[in-house]
Amino acid sequence: MLFSRSWLAEYVDLPADPQELSRRFTAAGLAIEGMEKKGDDLLLDIEVTTNRPDCMNHLGLAREAAVLFTTPLRRPPTAPEESAEKAADVAAVAIEDFDGCPRYVARVVRGVKIGPSPDWLRARLEAVGVRSINNVVDITNFVLWEMGQPLHAFDLAKLGGHRIVVRRARAGEMVKTLDGQERKLTPEVLVIADAEVPVALGGVMGGADSEVTDATTDILIEGAHFDRKRVRVAAKAFGVHTDASHRFERGSDPELCLEGVSRAARLISEVAGGTVLAGAIDVRAENFPPVRQGRLDLARLHRFAGAEIPAADVERWLTGLGFGLTSQEPGIWDVTVPSWRLFDFEPRPDGRVYEADLFEEPIRIYGLDNILATLPKISGYDAPKTQLQILRERVRDYLAAAGSVETVHFAFGDPAADAAYPSLRPEAKALRLKNPLSEQYAVMRRSLVPNLIATARFNQRRGAAAVRMFETAKVYFPTTSKERGALPDQPEHVALVCGGTVGNPWQRETVLDLFDAKGTIDGLAEALGVTLEARPKDLPGLLAGSSAELIRPGSGEVVGFLGRVAEEEGYPLYVAEVALDGLTGGESNLQVEPPSRFPGVSVDLTLTHVLATPWAEIARAIAENAPDDLVSWGLKDRYRGSGVPEGAVNTTISFLYNSQERSLTQEEVNERQGALAADLERRFGWKG
Repeated sequence: MLFSRSWLAEYVDLPADPQELSRRFTAAGLAIEGMEKKGDDLLLDIEVTTNRPDCMNHLGLAREAAVLFTTPLRRPPTAPEESAEKAADVAAVAIEDFDGCPRYVARVVRGVKIGPSPDWLRARLEAVGVRSINNVVDITNFVLWEMGQPLHAFDLAKLGGHRIVVRRARAGEMVKTLDGQERKLTPEVLVIADAEVPVALGGVMGGADSEVTDATTDILIEGAHFDRKRVRVAAKAFGVHTDASHRFERGSDPELCLEGVSRAARLISEVAGGTVLAGAIDVRAENFPPVRQGRLDLARLHRFAGAEIPAADVERWLTGLGFGLTSQEPGIWDVTVPSWRLFDFEPRPDGRVYEADLFEEPIRIYGLDNILATLPKISGYDAPKTQLQILRERVRDYLAAAGSVETVHFAFGDPAADAAYPSLRPEAKALRLKNPLSEQYAVMRRSLVPNLIATARFNQRRGAAAVRMFETAKVYFPTTSKERGALPDQPEHVALVCGGTVGNPWQRETVLDLFDAKGTIDGLAEALGVTLEARPKDLPGLLAGSSAELIRPGSGEVVGFLGRVAEEEGYPLYVAEVALDGLTGGESNLQVEPPSRFPGVSVDLTLTHVLATPWAEIARAIAENAPDDLVSWGLKDRYRGSGVPEGAVNTTISFLYNSQERSLTQEEVNERQGALAADLERRFGWKG
């Protein structure tokens, strides 16, 4: 949001160094994200958070600066010179919907002359990006950017009965707004009407039929407070966003209505002539606005902040920010929240404001950078870790040691991506959010893979030579419990993605492939004392013939999947996902067997077999019939191409024979290996 430094300087003395202004404002929670020189002025791009509508104007920012730089705040004059004629004699205001509009204030100015705005007024508005329209409308915009009160000027002659009625729209009513659009109204919409028809959308936009034109001579200035939710709903329904709705949606100052219209009436009489009628028409709900109070205990503030903030500074800062303080005893104050901060201090169930909200004010002025980082003192002992926590840490430690980087994603996902990739419960529908942040985050994830792929591609597009990432987190499925109000099922999974080239040109480079993903999962399972077997199966989103389910031997339970991602953007990506429950129940006690002091003998065997035969089945057959002194074996290579029959594959297996007692002879190794090879050929050998 843009603000003018020269405009701000009308209300408070500012430091000459813009960097000092930026530093102090940013430290106090009003981050200055950029500064731009424009003629003799300096435009400040300030990030004003949604809970601080009081700072969406120059006077509100000046209040903050007055406290930050210990300098007086200069408020602009608001009281206009008035004629003897009373505003209440020529216009009337009635509120039928106090929930939607708890306060409405109006002033009347007669005999104005509509024309161009003076140079100073145009310059102020153009500095913050507002287009000049005419002197009356420009003043209403000026007061909005000066004080924060949205205003609207009606042509009094165009208001039926010279009357304002704030009410809900009636079925079938229409209003033509200032943007020229004819809008059909519903009873949920708050409107400003005259004695007969709607003339404006309350808190959103004025109507074209009552706007100020060159022929206007008498005006009625509206300054109201509208319910935040009602304005937000109307603005969203009509697809309209205005400077007024932006502030009303966040909570305008209910006590600024009278001051705002009076300030506007005074300025209009100066730039457009005319006389201001005596008095303002001020209609409000009973007991409005509410009073928000709380208690601030200095000793508790010090414990909360971890710093000693002088009592005099706390009192001076809070008073400067508009808080009412009454001291009951030294270091303890009863605090009344100013009207412009009502919506930033939501009350507790007992009506008092939260203590931490009050602590925030002196702490941010004191400066978080001035508070030393200290660890809190925690008495007692840590609770023992649960089995899930232990398992999760072991999984994360293993994958990090294996070269993968841990990632953290939203638990929400894109419905299209969620449906495009495998899930361990493909029959379960994704849980859809009632009020998603966007369509990109509209469902609860059923798999960790879609988000990992999206992050991997983000890195691919930015030139990453390789990606190796993992995540351990929950996935979400509809509950299988019949208990009323049961939460969704939330099993924890681990998933990884890899792809690209690791290493460097002057050393050995390795292109990551499906076996890297499988090897990582196999190694993780082995470290946890568990065996997983890959069973080939085509899965959604993964390349046909290059994907498999992961099962627990014996039970046949599917606990995961792996494969090559079908769609490619650059180098291929390979993914795997396993339920943490599928990695439990193993004996993972580390046992070390000293190596033999005698040399071993390595033997390779190339077996031609049906392509569909998984390695896990071959490995299981070797384990069942392992001859004496066969200490290890492993998959060395798989080849399909010239010389290999269609539908077959050559699998090369490495065997290591060794004895703890003596050196084996070649004849002994050949005898053992021959019997094993004959058994493998008999069971798996290609029969074309």
